[in-house]
Amino acid sequence: MSTTVKPYAAEGSKRDQVEHMFDRISPKYDLLNRFLSLGTDQNWRRKVIRAVGLEPVDKLLDVATGTADLAIMGSKVAKHVTGADISAGMLAHGRTKMAQAGLADRIQLVQADAADLPFPDGTFDAITIAFGVRNFEDLHGGIRGMARVLRPGGRLFVLEFSKPQLTPFKQLFRFYFHRVMPLIGRMVSKDDAAYAYLPASVDAFPQGAEFEEILRNCGLNEVQSRKLTFGVATLYQARK
Repeated sequence: MSTTVKPYAAEGSKRDQVEHMFDRISPKYDLLNRFLSLGTDQNWRRKVIRAVGLEPVDKLLDVATGTADLAIMGSKVAKHVTGADISAGMLAHGRTKMAQAGLADRIQLVQADAADLPFPDGTFDAITIAFGVRNFEDLHGGIRGMARVLRPGGRLFVLEFSKPQLTPFKQLFRFYFHRVMPLIGRMVSKDDAAYAYLPASVDAFPQGAEFEEILRNCGLNEVQSRKLTFGVATLYQARK
C-alpha cells in the first residue's frame, strides 16, 4: 500500500508540500478541527495524555505538534515538554496559545522533521504524535527518527485517523469524510487542496495490524492499538 500522498500537484517533495499546506491553513486550523470533529479530536488527545501519564515522564516530545494542543495537554503529566513541527505557521499559533496559557516557560517548540530531530539519542521518556504520522514523507524514516531519541524503555504514542469497518457507520463516515468535510474545509480555510488531502492521506495510510508491523520493523516492542469512536481514530502504543 502506498504511503505517499501529495496534497498538491505542484513540484516539490511531500515534506515541502505538507509544510506549505499547513502554513496556509494554520490560521483556521484549530477552528476547523473543533467544528469538523464536534470537539471529539480533543477528547482523543486527552485519552493519549491519560495513557502517557500512567508512568512517570520527565521529558516528553510531541512530534507534528501543530498548534501545540497535545504539547499543552502534555504539560499536565510531564515536567518538560518539547513540540516539533515542520510548519512555521503552525508553530507560531502554538506559541501564542502557550503564552495565553502561561506555559511559555515550560514548553519549547522547534521547527524540525521527525526523520531528522535535533536531539541526542535517548533524550525523551515518551513521544506523542497526533494526526501527523501519515504526513511523513518517509514513514519508516520518521518512526526510526522518533525511536532514536526515545530512551530505552521509553514509550511512543501514535494517534491517527483510521477507517471504520462496521455498517452503517462505515458508509456514513465515508460520505462525511470524503464529501461534507472537504467542502466545509475549503469554504472556511479558503484552501482548495488541504481538506481534499485529508481523506486521501487517510485512505493511503497503512492501518491496524499493518501499521503495528511497521512499528515493530522500526525497532519498537510491546506494540498494541485501540480503536476510538467506532474506529474513526486509532491509538497505537509501543515501547523501545
